[in-house]
Amino acid sequence: MSKILVIEDEAAIRRVLVKILSEESETYEVLEAEDGAKGLDTIKKEDFDLVLCDIKMPKMDGVEVLEATRKIKPEVPFIMISGHGDLDTAVNTMRLGAFDYISKPPDLNRLLTTVRNALDRKELVVENKILKKKVSKNYEMIGDSKEITNIKDMIEKVAPTDARVLITGPNGTGKELVAHWLHQKSARASSPFIEVNCAAIPSELIESELFGHVKGAFTSAVKDRAGKFETANKGTIFLDEIGDMSLSAQAKVLRALQENKISRVGSDKDIKVDVRVIAATNKDLKMEIEENRFREDLYHRLAVILIKVPSLNERRDDIPQLIEHFSSKIAEEQGSPKKPFSKKAVELLKGYDWTGNVRELRNVVERLIILAGDEVTDNDVKLFASK
Repeated sequence: MSKILVIEDEAAIRRVLVKILSEESETYEVLEAEDGAKGLDTIKKEDFDLVLCDIKMPKMDGVEVLEATRKIKPEVPFIMISGHGDLDTAVNTMRLGAFDYISKPPDLNRLLTTVRNALDRKELVVENKILKKKVSKNYEMIGDSKEITNIKDMIEKVAPTDARVLITGPNGTGKELVAHWLHQKSARASSPFIEVNCAAIPSELIESELFGHVKGAFTSAVKDRAGKFETANKGTIFLDEIGDMSLSAQAKVLRALQENKISRVGSDKDIKVDVRVIAATNKDLKMEIEENRFREDLYHRLAVILIKVPSLNERRDDIPQLIEHFSSKIAEEQGSPKKPFSKKAVELLKGYDWTGNVRELRNVVERLIILAGDEVTDNDVKLFASK
């Protein structure tokens, strides 16, 4: 249930807005306030997913309500309601943090589209905050090997910039960890981190997923929808497995990087975006270019900074730390005591050929913890590691 507050001093317009929103969706709970002071008091007492706020009102105008709310509940999106004489002010409110503005009298389609987009953005912001609370545990880069230390040093240098980064390496090595840390250590850390697995999205849907679409653009496009580039605005978009992206989508990504503009599928309207792009692949993109499966111009746009994540076989000295980390995490997840690994068990695991890299090691550690006795021994490794 999305909770929306309408702050408007003109009773007729307020009633229309409340009626439209209430009838649009059963998931909208709509409250109202007849002036800015009452609206701000309501915001202080209750949590809202969206506020529609008139600009010119008695007692406290909309700009003051917006500024006061940004100090106490900065995550609440505002859509400003402007008269014809308030347009300049409405544009200025967006610099103060408003999501958008609509003009009086409100156009029904524009109103509902803007409301849906604002609620989508709010949901992403909330999800991003939850992610950040977990990031230190879920996205730790474990290891002190030379290879991992070099990557950590590179992240420290590159993260504060807006330079585009291409992360390469085999599957299961932790390329997504590098992407998360680049975002978390950047000036964009308080903005969305949007992850797109290009290999998991059918080629006919990838453009809609990345750039959005307008109603009627194709059979299942029953309403306007913002794409990942729009929702990542001011933040970071992580294009994982970009080597699997179609050539037509590559062309649109190239335009977004060159011009900081995108257009939704089925629309010729340009939308400006401010997004840092981080990409990753397990493919040899130079070979893909030779085979005409990847655009060379896009490669050079993406590969401003190259970070190669080593295979686990190239950083065996980190295996004891990784085993310790995974065993602690698994014990925490299962609510059980941590199970120790004997030195012989660790040494045996260090010598294995880890074709599935860190991801495979994690699975093997979990299997051993489940199947072994009070301590994981070398005999357990021989029996259950399935190497």
